[in-house]
Amino acid sequence: MTLQQTTTYPSLREMLGRHRLVRAAGAHDALGAKLVERAGFEAVWASSFEISAARCLPDASLLTMTDYLEAAAHMQRVCGIPVVADVDTGFGGVLNVAHMVQEYESAGITAVCMEDKVFPKMNSFVESAHTLLDTGEFCRRLAIAKSRQQTEGFLLIARTEAFIDGLDAEEALNRCMKYVEAGADAVLVHSKQKTQHQIEEFLADWDDRAPVVIVPTTYPSWPAERARQAGASMVIYANQALRATVSSVQQTLRSIYDKGSSEGVEADIAPVSEIFELQRLNEWIELDK
Repeated sequence: MTLQQTTTYPSLREMLGRHRLVRAAGAHDALGAKLVERAGFEAVWASSFEISAARCLPDASLLTMTDYLEAAAHMQRVCGIPVVADVDTGFGGVLNVAHMVQEYESAGITAVCMEDKVFPKMNSFVESAHTLLDTGEFCRRLAIAKSRQQTEGFLLIARTEAFIDGLDAEEALNRCMKYVEAGADAVLVHSKQKTQHQIEEFLADWDDRAPVVIVPTTYPSWPAERARQAGASMVIYANQALRATVSSVQQTLRSIYDKGSSEGVEADIAPVSEIFELQRLNEWIELDK
C-alpha cells in the first residue's frame, strides 16, 4: 500500500484561463517544486538547466528524455499546480517528438515547451552558436506533437530562440506566427538582453494571436504586472531558486565549517520539523497504525 502524494491538479491550459498572468518558477526535483507551490506560484517550470545543474552537468543536451521526464514526474506527483516541462528540442526528430508527447502526457504532465534550436543545443546564456532549426521542419515537429496529444488539456508551447541567435523581432514574429498555425497553443519568446525591449517589440506586434510566455532572467527589473500589461500571459522565473540555493547552502556550510558549530546559523535555516511537514511524515505514520 502506498500513500497517494496528490489528488488532482489543474492543467496549464486551465491556469491560463483562470489567471490574467500565470507565474511559474523553476525547480529540478520534488522538494523544489513543492517550495514553488508553497510560495504561491501558479505553475512549476521543470527546467532543463536546473535538472542538468543538479547533476553538475551543463545544459547541453547531455541528459536523456528519461532523465528529464523522471524529474518532471516526481515534481508533478507532489504538487497541486501544473508542472510545465522544458523538453529542449524534443530529444531528436519527429519520431522522438511523438514519443516525447506520449510519455509526458502519460506521466501526467499537462504542458511541454519545445524550442526551435538544432540538436544538440547549448544553454541560451552561453556565448556560443545557437543555430535555429529550419522553420518548416520545426512546424512539422509541432504538428506531429499535436497529433499525438490524447487529452484536451495538454498544452504545447513553441519556444523561439530567434533573439538568442541574433535575429530581429520580425524573424521572431514570423516564426511564432507559423508555429501557432502549425498547432502550438502558446509561444515562448526568449531574450538575453539586459532590458525587456526585444520582448516589448515582439508583444507590440503580436496582436494576441496566442498566449506569450517570457523568461526575464536577464531583465529582472521588469515587474510581472508590467509584462502582463504589455501582453505576456505567463512569466517564468526559471533559475532563481537554484541560484538562491547555491548561495545559501555555500554560506551556511562555510559558516559551520569556520566556526566549528552550527549554532550561528540555526535561526536562519529550516527546522527539522518543517522538513517533516514537507515529507508529510504524519500521514505516513498514520498509515502504519
